[in-house]
Amino acid sequence: MTRTPPNRTESRGLPRARLLAVLPLAGMLTGVLAACQGPLDYDLRGQLGAFNTAGAAQTATAHRPSPDARGLISYPSYQVAVAQRGDTVSDVAARIGLPPAEVARFNGMETGDKMRQGEVLALPRRAPDSLPGSAAAGAVDIATLAGQAIETAPLTSPNPGSVTPTAIQPVPKPQPPKVQAGPEPVRHKVKRGETAYTISRLYQVPVKSLAEWNGLGSDFAVREGQFLLIPLKEKAAPRPAPAAAAVTEPGAGSVTPVPPSASQPLPEEKVEPAAVAPAAETLPKPELPEPTRASSAAMAYPVQGKIVKTYAKGRNDGIDIAAAAGAPVNAAEAGTVAAITKDSNNVPIVVIRHSQKLLTVYQNVGNITVKKGESVVRGQRIASLRGGDDAYVHFEVRDGFESIDPLSYLN
Repeated sequence: MTRTPPNRTESRGLPRARLLAVLPLAGMLTGVLAACQGPLDYDLRGQLGAFNTAGAAQTATAHRPSPDARGLISYPSYQVAVAQRGDTVSDVAARIGLPPAEVARFNGMETGDKMRQGEVLALPRRAPDSLPGSAAAGAVDIATLAGQAIETAPLTSPNPGSVTPTAIQPVPKPQPPKVQAGPEPVRHKVKRGETAYTISRLYQVPVKSLAEWNGLGSDFAVREGQFLLIPLKEKAAPRPAPAAAAVTEPGAGSVTPVPPSASQPLPEEKVEPAAVAPAAETLPKPELPEPTRASSAAMAYPVQGKIVKTYAKGRNDGIDIAAAAGAPVNAAEAGTVAAITKDSNNVPIVVIRHSQKLLTVYQNVGNITVKKGESVVRGQRIASLRGGDDAYVHFEVRDGFESIDPLSYLN
């Protein structure tokens, strides 16, 4: 009896029918892999159901507008606040003048939640145009203290002419935040299941731009209830029209050269020997006087030290100057001691009035050497810097209730 030899594929354990079914699929897979010339798109953001986001990823977007001093970016329909390094939701809300609980609830957060630098908070309503002045080291309201000093002081200045009128600049009234011109970005509220990638595909913007506009982390994580600003597309600058080339007729505009035969011979030049210049005398270098710091300024520095904190309207209404403990604190200009008080930490504060409304404030001092109502002259010692790690003076210049950058008077 003749036995038919088994099929070679069957002897290897793969039936003929399964082999015929697998071969077309393997050929298709080989063709797909052969067609891949770039890196694999693991999250399927390239080709999926004939939907391609490559064009959107290459679309340039404009930069997010810079926030103002309080961190506000204002648009006609809404405002957002931008967090600084180390901020919590409460810190941002206090800086813009809105209740922390209201801001946190609107953004689906807690008041103590830490924020990333540049992270955006949507505001439930517009922030007030300005904030009242704040104390530097304690719970004393310097603006109120300055107002009381003005109200209780005599109507005439005890030192007329001590501060020249040209040095006193009028303080402008608080202006509302500047509203951004141009188109207003869409404000998207994140829903459950959405990611930064799905939102970027929805609006056809690069996910990197979405992260930069909203201060997202390196993982592009978003949370439910979060508001995101959708980046604006950058408009391409129009190309200038090419200038029309000037066309002239042949021979027009050209000058006929003079034949060499008609030119006059050049006169002979007599070369004189160069005179030797006498050696220059070495003059002694004039000695320049040492520059004096703000010698002609309207006010003198109360302490000769280093400025460790600068003026920021609504956040720090003066400057902090650090020096050695016990260093003298001097009156910035002649005037009258209008008030001597203490903050909640029992640290003394001295207020000197220089004109009807112009005052200087010296906070975080000790060993006060003057009394209320006493007249002082420019540079007179009025106190000393406290000891320990807090050896600095918080110095303010106020025109009534309004604070002014002290450097405009000191420099």
